[in-house]
Order: sequence, then structure tokens, then C-alpha cells
Amino acid sequence: MLVRKYVMSCRSAASSVGRGTGHYCSDSGQVRDLFFVDIGQLECSQPRPGKALERCCSFGGWSCSTAPGNAGSLENSLFPCQETLFPYIKDNVKEYLRAHWEEEECQRDVGLLRKQAQEDSSLDGAVPIPLESGSGEEELERVIQAVVDNVHWQMSLDRKTTALKQLQGHMWRAAYATGLVKGEIFEDVVPAIRKWREAGMKVYIYSSGSIEAQKLLFGYSTEGDILELFDGHFDTKIGPKVESESYRRIAASIGCATNNILFLTDVPREANAAEEADTHVAVVIRPGNAGLTDDEKSYYSLISSFTELFLPSST
Repeated sequence: MLVRKYVMSCRSAASSVGRGTGHYCSDSGQVRDLFFVDIGQLECSQPRPGKALERCCSFGGWSCSTAPGNAGSLENSLFPCQETLFPYIKDNVKEYLRAHWEEEECQRDVGLLRKQAQEDSSLDGAVPIPLESGSGEEELERVIQAVVDNVHWQMSLDRKTTALKQLQGHMWRAAYATGLVKGEIFEDVVPAIRKWREAGMKVYIYSSGSIEAQKLLFGYSTEGDILELFDGHFDTKIGPKVESESYRRIAASIGCATNNILFLTDVPREANAAEEADTHVAVVIRPGNAGLTDDEKSYYSLISSFTELFLPSST
């Protein structure tokens, strides 16, 4: 039975939350056991011109090939998530904090952010978050503003701290529940994953976003509730995506050898870390993803759509 683990994060000629697929086989010709998908490969991002690279490769029972023009055909397939989810946080964090400040969950979020701010104190532009002494509304507003400024600072640097992601996840939960936002999914994603699962593959998510945020995105997506498509979720509590040990921990937790895993990403540092853990890697090119250097383009296997990922029996 085929089992596949698919981890996705795009590093490609476009930047943002990724998209991609290909066909894959191992050097030995054996089918990879697990297919891992990073959330970034499923969400849509801000459309930007991307260069599709002509490339063919095979490893682990799969083969992948991309041809010029494939990336461009996806640019306007869905409304860009980067223009909804993250701006929603920036625009509404102060209102959210004011509305939920007295709640235990919100206080835990602020406590984590304050702890992170202390750890970041030596960084340029770091924003401290003072303790609240209970001396009145004016002081409360100063503390809330400090939290807002800290969140904006972290987001401006595209930081992936657990503290930031936890607050974002709780804010998105409220927004999803009220219908203010939906998880935007590229149209090629769901049909492809259903096909893989029908073939006996397993699909997991590994994201810098919290597990709760992941489940919200897929539970309230433009394709409806698609949580059933995934066999499990991982976030940075298992470890940073730029550290090879994180991939070893994931493999151990699902009972799979790292060399039976295919990891898709748009981030070179993540790809490097996964390779160090003996995980197979492909880089996904989607509209809005960050550009690759010439060396990265020549080194990595590149894909641009889930339609490029074929089952071994169809290759």
C-alpha cells in the first residue's frame, strides 16, 4: 500500500504561501512511504509573475516535470490569502485585545508575547511589553498598544514565533466562526489530495502556523470542511522548520523513516534542513512565492501545480 507524506512550503520564483506538485520516485526506484504537505503549499498567495522552469526528475516512485507557462496559469486561480488573513491580524489586533483582554486565553497569549519580547530585547527595533499594574484605563491602553506594536513588528519581519502564531490562531478562530474570513485553497489541491488518499497515501501538514490555525483554515475553507483529507498536523512545537531535527521528530512520531518522506517547500533553509535529515525535497513554484537564486533553481527539483504530481501507476 502506498503511503505518502507531503510537506510543503514554497521557495520559488514567487513568494508567499505556496503551491505545487510533481511526480516522485527514489533513487532506488522504491515508492516513498509518506507524503507531507506544508500549509503554505495549499493556500493561495498574492499573484505575482512566476517563471516556470522546464525540468524533469524522478525519485521514490514518482516523477515530476514542469513546463514553461504552468506557473502563470495558476496566478489568478483563487483570491490571495496573503491579502486577507495577515492583513486581518494587523487591522484588528487592537480591537481583539480590547474585547478579550480579561479572558484567560488572551492573557496567556499576552504572557507568551511578553516572554518572547524579553528574549528579543537585544534585536534592533524590538518592542517590549510592560507588565500591567492595574493603575487604570490609560495604563491598560499603553500595554495594549505595546502588544499591538510588538505583533506588527514581528509580522513585518515575517517571524514564526510560537507566541505570535498562537495569538494569530485565536484571532482567526473568531474570524472564521463569524464568517469574516475563509481559508483560500488553490483549485488543484483538493482533487489531487483525494486521488493520493484513494491510492492509500497519507498526507500531513507541517506549518509555522499553529495546529489550531491549520485546522481552522481547512475547516472553514473555500472548498468547505476538508479536514478529513489530512492524517495529522505539526507546527513549530515539534521544532523549527529550519532545523533538521524537526523532520526526524516528525518521522519518528508517525513511524516512518525520513528517507521515505517527500517534503515540498518554497524556503531554501527548510529544504536544506529536510535534506540534512535524509528527507526527499522538492521546491514548489507558485505565484507570490519568493524568488530562487540560479543555484537553487539548478539544484532542487521544481514543481508548480498539484496536477504535476502523478501516482506511480500513471507515470
